[in-house]
Amino acid sequence: MTRPLAGPADAGHAQPFTFIDLFAGIGGMRLAFDSVGGRCVFTSEWNAHAQKTYQANHRDNRPVEGDITKVHTDDIPDHDVLVAGFPCQPFSIAGVSKKNSLGRKHGFEDETQGTLFFDVARIIAAKRPAAFLLENVKNLKSHDKGRTFDVILRTLRDELGYHVEHAVLDGNGFVPQHRERMVIVGFRDPTAFTFADLELPAKGSRKLSEILHPEDGSEKAEEPYTIGGMASVNPKYVLTDGLWSYLRGYAEKHRLKGNGFGFGLVSGDGVSRTLSARYYKDGSEILVSRGEVNNPRRLTPRECARLMGYPDTFRITVSDTQAYKQFGNSVAVPMFSAVARHMMPHLADVMAAATRRAA
Repeated sequence: MTRPLAGPADAGHAQPFTFIDLFAGIGGMRLAFDSVGGRCVFTSEWNAHAQKTYQANHRDNRPVEGDITKVHTDDIPDHDVLVAGFPCQPFSIAGVSKKNSLGRKHGFEDETQGTLFFDVARIIAAKRPAAFLLENVKNLKSHDKGRTFDVILRTLRDELGYHVEHAVLDGNGFVPQHRERMVIVGFRDPTAFTFADLELPAKGSRKLSEILHPEDGSEKAEEPYTIGGMASVNPKYVLTDGLWSYLRGYAEKHRLKGNGFGFGLVSGDGVSRTLSARYYKDGSEILVSRGEVNNPRRLTPRECARLMGYPDTFRITVSDTQAYKQFGNSVAVPMFSAVARHMMPHLADVMAAATRRAA
C-alpha cells in the first residue's frame, strides 16, 4: 500500500482547544488542526461542490455556512483559534490624509473593506481568539509592490493588536511537490513563537512513487481511478495522441522563443511541480511518464489527494473536474499539521494566561 503522507494525530498530547475553519475548501486545515487536538465549532465555505466533499469527510451534524460576508459575528461561536485560507483580492489603498479630507475611515475598516480579508479582520476584532493561522499564495507578499501585505500586517498588528509572525514555507519534503505558501500566525499575547525553529524535512525526501498507484495488485482497485485485479490506472487518464502532440508542440514553440512554458513530465523518483486548480484542463503541469514510447498520463484524483497529504480514507464524492479543482486549491496537509503542532505550546501559554486573568 502507498505510505500515507498525513502525519499521525497527536490529540492526546495537546491541550483541548476550539477553532473555526474559514474559507475551508475541502478541509485541509481542518485535518491539520484536528490532528493536534482541536475541535472545530464553525465552518464557512461558499462553493457547493467543496461543501459536499467537506461534509462527506467532516460530519459535524451542523451546516457549513456559505458566504462569510453575510454571517454576523454574533452567529459565530467563541473559539480559541481562527484558521483561514482567505482568497487574496486587490486592496485599494489611498492616502490617509485624502481619506481624512473626505471624512472617510482609515485603518482596516476602510483599507480592507470590500475584500475577504476584511471578514477575517472583523471576526478577529469581535471574537479576540487566542491565536490565528492565515494561509495564502507566496506572491501575497509582493502583490501591489508589497502594499497589500503591508495593509494586512498593519491591520493584524496595529489595528487588532496581535503579535504576528510570517514565513513562506514549501511543502516539498512534507509531500513530493513544490508548493510554496505564505503562512501568517498571530497570538493575542506576546509569545516566543517563531518560524525559525520550525523543523522542516529535507526537500526531496518524499518521492512521487509514494503517491502513485503501484499497479501491481498491492492495493485494492478504486473505480473509476484504478481497475482490474492489478488495480491498473484507468486508461481514461492517459493523454490522447492529439493532446500529447499539442503539448509537445506548444512546449517546443516556447522553447525556441526562450520561454520556460511547457509540460512537467515526472517519474516516481522525482518531485512534482505545484498542483493547481487548472489541472483538470490538460494536466500539463504534472504528467506521469509511461516510458518513451507511451503517452504520459494525468494523476488520478486519488493521487492528487495523496500528493496534498490526504489519507486514503478521505472520500472523493465529486466529479474528476471538481476533484482536481478542489485538491489544486487545497493545502499540503502535513505541512500545516507541523505548523499547528508548532503553535500548540504557545497557544497553551496564551490560554493559561487568560484563565489566570479571569480568576
